[in-house]
Amino acid sequence: MTATADAEAAANELTPLADYLGSVLRRLRALPPLDLDLTQAYGNVLAEDVVAPHSYPAFDQAAVDGYAARWEDISGGSRGPGYVPAPSGIPGGRSIRLNVVGDLGAASWRPVRLTPGSCFSVAAGAPLPIGADVVVPVEWTDQGMAAVEIFRAPKRGYGVRRSGEELPAGTLLARAGTYVSPALVAVFAATGIGHVVVRPSPRVVIVATGDELVDVGRGSQPGQVVDTNSHALTAAAAEAGALAYRVGICDDDPEALRGLLEDQTLRADLIITTGGTGTGPGDMVRRILSRKEGGRAGPVAFTEVALYPGTALGFGTVGAEEVPVVCLPGEPGAALIGFEVLARPAIQLLAGAEPVFRPSVRAHLLETVSSPGGLREFRPAHVAERRGGGYTVQPLAGGPFTLSGLAEANGLLVLGERVTTAAAGSTVDVLLLDRRR
Repeated sequence: MTATADAEAAANELTPLADYLGSVLRRLRALPPLDLDLTQAYGNVLAEDVVAPHSYPAFDQAAVDGYAARWEDISGGSRGPGYVPAPSGIPGGRSIRLNVVGDLGAASWRPVRLTPGSCFSVAAGAPLPIGADVVVPVEWTDQGMAAVEIFRAPKRGYGVRRSGEELPAGTLLARAGTYVSPALVAVFAATGIGHVVVRPSPRVVIVATGDELVDVGRGSQPGQVVDTNSHALTAAAAEAGALAYRVGICDDDPEALRGLLEDQTLRADLIITTGGTGTGPGDMVRRILSRKEGGRAGPVAFTEVALYPGTALGFGTVGAEEVPVVCLPGEPGAALIGFEVLARPAIQLLAGAEPVFRPSVRAHLLETVSSPGGLREFRPAHVAERRGGGYTVQPLAGGPFTLSGLAEANGLLVLGERVTTAAAGSTVDVLLLDRRR
């Protein structure tokens, strides 16, 4: 059998990524909902639809500083007591002089009524007098106090915001599964909502394993590897909307690892480990968590997935509370890719977010790339919008294992299991990464 045939046979024994993700995500459930004060709701996901209990605006109000008037008094159609000939500005070469009978600010609350030939000086946000259907901006007048001369007539309804014209009572403001943004907080507050029912942000604990690991702040030495993963994955979990806690480094000590995981179940909705998922002599995480006890399978199942980089992934539950645990490879690039394809969707599902996967686009490939057959590859890339519509994607140098490429990427080029070569000019799938730059 040739080397190519051996590779194809090995790939055929791997679990397709889509099948694996489906089997994992079906075992997870969104966290129980909480009723939170509006000031605490930002960043959480709504657990139920939110409907406006009150209209916005709540009452007819001025949208600009100026003079609230009756449009017929300033349009030239009225010959009431306020109609005064003037040089220009109003149709027919006339201006209009109206009596100013009062001032209204945003704190005014007594209802008042306009009479023909009169107006009120109003501030933006002030309630409109009964009968007013236009607000003349200050700069279109002589800014008079007892009487005002109007040089330009706006259209009927100018400067006026009617009750409920933006959001009538009963409007669906947001559906369940929507992230609560600052703007959505403003909408809720404006329509009289003080509490919302949300899914809590998942509490995610990150543990790095391996005797070789040392903490950051130094360079790697032979026999020592700086713990990149727990820091990077904690940041990735926070970016995904989780409350992320970095535990740090756990040595390859079976009892220490079991005790650490048991302790973390008390404060975690999800535990992520990194390192030790392979089948080598030093892969302690797999040996400990997959070990059969009493004839039963271990709490975590490790699966060889058709994924590049990093085929070995683990998923299961630990502790009496059966807290979900995701086990990612130790190689930093593979750990970050594994987080994107497995841990991030799990966090989104626990948070009640919809959809759980990142958005994707079809893009025009700028450079020919090769890919290992039988594996679904995720490669760092730079995505750009094309003038005239569509996207282009440029694979970044070094492939999926380069941390510098992942740091620079704003997308992940996805090459399917049957793709061994993707030619320049072809159309490919790209996951869009959330980069706040």
